[in-house]
Amino acid sequence: MKWSRAWIVARIDLRRLLLSRDYWIPLLVLSGIFFVFMPLVLLSVVTVERNLPIVDQIAGVLDSLPGAIQDNLVGETAQARAAYALAVYLIAPISIVVPLTISSAVGAQAIVGERERGTGEFLAHSPLTEREIYVGKLIASFLPGFAAALGGFAIYSLIVNWRVGPLFDGWFFPTTGWWVLIFWVMPPFLASALSVIVRVSSRVQSTVAAQQASTLVSLPIILGSYAVSSGVVVDPTIGAFGFGIVAWIFALTGLIRGARVLKRESLLGVGMEAR
Repeated sequence: MKWSRAWIVARIDLRRLLLSRDYWIPLLVLSGIFFVFMPLVLLSVVTVERNLPIVDQIAGVLDSLPGAIQDNLVGETAQARAAYALAVYLIAPISIVVPLTISSAVGAQAIVGERERGTGEFLAHSPLTEREIYVGKLIASFLPGFAAALGGFAIYSLIVNWRVGPLFDGWFFPTTGWWVLIFWVMPPFLASALSVIVRVSSRVQSTVAAQQASTLVSLPIILGSYAVSSGVVVDPTIGAFGFGIVAWIFALTGLIRGARVLKRESLLGVGMEAR
């Protein structure tokens, strides 16, 4: 397999996405809501002094959490501890859920979209190998979600340090757990989901069916990522790398199997009626 050829496939798909307002406008809106608007509102409510009753309620909830989590809470006042818990722990799962949603939308139409646009025959009869086509489709599906995660992560960090930083005499975010979550845990979660979604895209007859199937595939991964991301941020020194290793094993296994399943007949739609 030649990576340069796989990148050609990915580059064509990425260019098509950039020219499609129907894709990147909802992408920006989704990222803006979860990475900017929602954190800004929630953190602003907690850090405003006149909202101390709300802070007291959050502090009461924090007191009921397990001791391992309470030991990791930072802050000398109830307001600081509440803001820290909200910024570092409670919003963490968004960093996986949003990119997964974005990448799934691309991966769902990776193969079936080629057939519907009439370009599947061109790919099927091109000198590209099946593995190069598969890897190129994976790259094109992975990069939008990962780019959204990085951009959202950067903006979210600025918001956290702007609203919560004054309570800690300076910038404190990102924490170790967040660095591990973004660069070690999230990539294999995206790759695992896409390895299945792209395979599904090669087996269904329409983009609508692919999107419905990708939702079913993404749902358990989203639920698992919610639990994993919360655990990683709570205990970055022990759980993070362990979760990451397991996720990478699943991702590599899924990618290898997916590369073997994709056939040129899928691009042509041959045998789709039988499925």
